[in-house]
Amino acid sequence: MDIQTTQELTQKKCKPCEGGVDPCSLNEANDQLANLDGWYLTQNGQRIRKDWTVKNFMAGMDFFNKVAEVAEADGHHPDLHIAGYRNVSIELWTHAIGGLSENDFILAAKIDDLPVEVKS
Repeated sequence: MDIQTTQELTQKKCKPCEGGVDPCSLNEANDQLANLDGWYLTQNGQRIRKDWTVKNFMAGMDFFNKVAEVAEADGHHPDLHIAGYRNVSIELWTHAIGGLSENDFILAAKIDDLPVEVKS
């Protein structure tokens, strides 16, 4: 996987993945994460995650609705989490390969472009 800027990632569209390809390496994931603000590795390097503390419950739900639209348009669907009514997290991984692919970083970059009302 080539390491790309967030701008390069946001210009791409996720490609369907039915398996049969290797997930990106831990080194590739770490190198790509250096270009994505706040995302970090989880599940032994098989997933990336980002956390936000939003203004209130509805701000979290509004954000998730925006994420859902972007995810559906790209055909790549994240795991969405809300806890304590204002702590939201998004986790990305490519289920078909059990790890990370370029799609995860593309969607992460697109999510970072979305407005979110964070707690001040």
